Amino acid sequence: MSFFKKYFSREKEEDLNKGLEKTKEGFFGKITKAVAGRSKVDESFLDELEGILISSDVGLDTTVKIIDRLEQRVAKDKYLNANELNTILKDEISVILGENNTEDMVAFDFPEDKRPHVTLVVGVNGVGKTTTIGKIAYQYKNNGKNLVLGAADTFRAAAVDQLEIWADRAKTYFFNKGMNTDPAAVAYEAVQYAKNLDLDACIIDTAGRLHTKKHLMEELTKIKNSVSKILPGAPHEVLLVLDASTGQNAIEQAKHFTNATEVTAIALTKLDGTAKGGVVLGISDQFKIPIKYIGVGEGIEQLQLFNRKAFIDSLFA
Repeated sequence: MSFFKKYFSREKEEDLNKGLEKTKEGFFGKITKAVAGRSKVDESFLDELEGILISSDVGLDTTVKIIDRLEQRVAKDKYLNANELNTILKDEISVILGENNTEDMVAFDFPEDKRPHVTLVVGVNGVGKTTTIGKIAYQYKNNGKNLVLGAADTFRAAAVDQLEIWADRAKTYFFNKGMNTDPAAVAYEAVQYAKNLDLDACIIDTAGRLHTKKHLMEELTKIKNSVSKILPGAPHEVLLVLDASTGQNAIEQAKHFTNATEVTAIALTKLDGTAKGGVVLGISDQFKIPIKYIGVGEGIEQLQLFNRKAFIDSLFA
């Protein structure tokens, strides 16, 4: 049995299908209505499809790219049968998702030569950042890894408490220095803690930074520099958590965070609660940053590794 099949069990496949239901109903429902009664895909249909893609939060730039490619096909083939549309769209979406350097992971793991593996998690309040950290920790632990969660969001007592609850739930170590302490110092000491205990990983939670606040963004740089002092090369990953249900706002957040710090991976939460799953395409196309995790439910095991093939197959099922 392949690693792909091992990871994407029937249960995970069902979670993914269910998580994308609203997106499929909205996106493909509109396309089905637009195609009804047509014998070919022509310019008038492409105009209508452009509106459908934009309303599905694919984003203007990405929509234009898809429409341009479809127009080239129409020009070359003179016309395209409406029944071929899904196949063509599937091909184009596959290309877009293939351009963002995503590696299709088959397990919650990391390179052995990067121990402790340090992940700095960033994102605004309310996107599910701390919950995502807890779910990643749970999956790491289930995969035999020992790790510590570092509470560098020292501005909200609830954030520290919530992370501690997740650490307990995932049966991992927890490190904090209390409220109103220097986040960079907490991050530094959390990595030191991981080194002292010879742990596999350290995941650091940061404050839910408002992307319009310059001084808070600058603090991310301070945290990164602090971590690299105790462990050269760290953080090995800067994970940006975005809420898929916010659509274009998620893309705006990504713009600000990628300008402020070197984001290396993205986690998209709450895909199950929105019809705006098209934002996956917009983010992939605009930022070329690997999408690593997607949230398809509230359950602790419903944070999935993002896999292009599984995502596309589910979207077009």
